[in-house]
Amino acid sequence: MKALLCTTYGPPELLEYRDVPSPRPQAGEVLVSVRAASVNFPDVLIVENKYQFKPPLPFSPGSELAGVIKDVGPGVEGLAPGDRIMAFTLHGAFAEEAVVNAASVLRIPARMDFPRAAALLLTYGTADHALRDRAALEKGETVLVLGAAGGVGLASVEIAKALGARVIACASSAEKLAVCRDRGADEVINYATEDVRERVRALTGGRGVDVIVDPVGGAVTEAALRSIAWRGRLLVIGFADGSIPKIPLNLVLLKGCSVVGVFWGDFTRREPQAFAASAKQLCDWYADGTINPHVSLTLPLSRGAEAIGLMASRKVIGKIVVEP
Repeated sequence: MKALLCTTYGPPELLEYRDVPSPRPQAGEVLVSVRAASVNFPDVLIVENKYQFKPPLPFSPGSELAGVIKDVGPGVEGLAPGDRIMAFTLHGAFAEEAVVNAASVLRIPARMDFPRAAALLLTYGTADHALRDRAALEKGETVLVLGAAGGVGLASVEIAKALGARVIACASSAEKLAVCRDRGADEVINYATEDVRERVRALTGGRGVDVIVDPVGGAVTEAALRSIAWRGRLLVIGFADGSIPKIPLNLVLLKGCSVVGVFWGDFTRREPQAFAASAKQLCDWYADGTINPHVSLTLPLSRGAEAIGLMASRKVIGKIVVEP
């Protein structure tokens, strides 16, 4: 089969597209004929050896896929060849076939295509876990979404609106902010040209925001935190900016706010029943049109390195999907 391979750590352009042996499922695993796989920021980190999980070389990147089950390993129940499924994995999705843990597999709803199925779980799952579980977002609260045009960002805009919140979306260009508006954002801030703190002050009448969704990190985190309301919640999701902010803890004290970690990957493993309930909610929201993954670009698997490169340069709006 064909696969995108990381044979040495480094930038995405070092990845190789070549023939490799087809994998075989072991106990508790399924073999999937991949129809679509989406790009996520951890894919950038893992090929550069900057991620917390470090698979041995060589390996295929790709942590989210959709396809058809080709074979099942010993002990797998409730899944069979021919089933249309979506799944997440630490790596291996950027290939014509992939082995995944059966516990990470979900059936694709009837009216969902493979590209959107491949773009749903990680970003929308993260946003749902962040907003409903970790932040306990309430109707009528105000949410500030940083990096709002990215995968987690757009998912957060849609889910926050579904929960009855007012959404202020932050992004770095007019094009990105237009997509955020289209997905339901009430207000937008271009943090390349505007002062986030002053704009939030103006938009909230000086009160501040109740929840900050932060998959970006870097300097914008502190600016956003200085704009948080009393008893607000800063959701720490990731560091797409490339730098981990050092937050002055006196701000947390003075604001009476909470800094809340959001680690969706461990959540799915530690709390499988809660994850299953979240996944069901996402599928229900998709079925009734509340959410709809924004796939901005589809590329063939042979151009998978290019797709990861676009993610590394922060040029992605929504999600990029590769297809074998």
